[in-house]
Amino acid sequence: MPLEAVEARRLYRQVADQLRALIDSGEYAVGSRLPTERDLAEQLKVSRPTVREALIALEVEGRVRIRVGSGIYVIEPATPASPLPASALIEGPFEVLRAREFIEGAIAEQAARVARPEDIERIDASLTAMATVPHPGEGSMIQDRAFHIAVTGCLDNAVLVRVVGELFDQRLNPYFAKLANYFENPESWRAALAEHHTIRDAIAAHDPEAAGIAMRRHLACSQERFAQSFGAETASPSRVSIRSG
Repeated sequence: MPLEAVEARRLYRQVADQLRALIDSGEYAVGSRLPTERDLAEQLKVSRPTVREALIALEVEGRVRIRVGSGIYVIEPATPASPLPASALIEGPFEVLRAREFIEGAIAEQAARVARPEDIERIDASLTAMATVPHPGEGSMIQDRAFHIAVTGCLDNAVLVRVVGELFDQRLNPYFAKLANYFENPESWRAALAEHHTIRDAIAAHDPEAAGIAMRRHLACSQERFAQSFGAETASPSRVSIRSG
């Protein structure tokens, strides 16, 4: 029998698998409310972003419904539940943003060292488009992507442009899209646009340190915007009996 590749399951998927098993066993019946994100994180000894990614995965599967300000409720699947296969290469939104923070922070520093006038013009063009496009929507995502590609393009490195583009395109996966649906709004877009202008100004001033800090701050703020509480933090005091993964 041929050997199969061993894949280390992502932590959020381990949490989702165990919560799904508890739902299937009747520990949490249809209509009941799950413990809060905070309670789940404390009991599982994992971060709240990991719990949030697991809950979003279960919502995409149609196992729970998240009601902002109320809590997370178990629902009857519209169709037989079919969790994504282990081979599905879907990264958690926070994992993607942390990777981008690390990679694009370094890119912004180098962009500030080497940016030419025509590079700044491309960055400015993307910012002008971002300021006029409706948000949230496909158009705003396209222009947001164009900004990060324009910054990376300052380095004249096709590999880095492809990597940054592929990381940004993780926003198209169903987990990221569902999370963005809850927390992206015109106010968050204005905040992000201001952060983009700060990055642009640091690059145009040829200040590598400021550019790196501004890019990392922008992506850290993105994580914070997506980490706002779903609410109902005093809900359901029950304990969760979950196996370590």
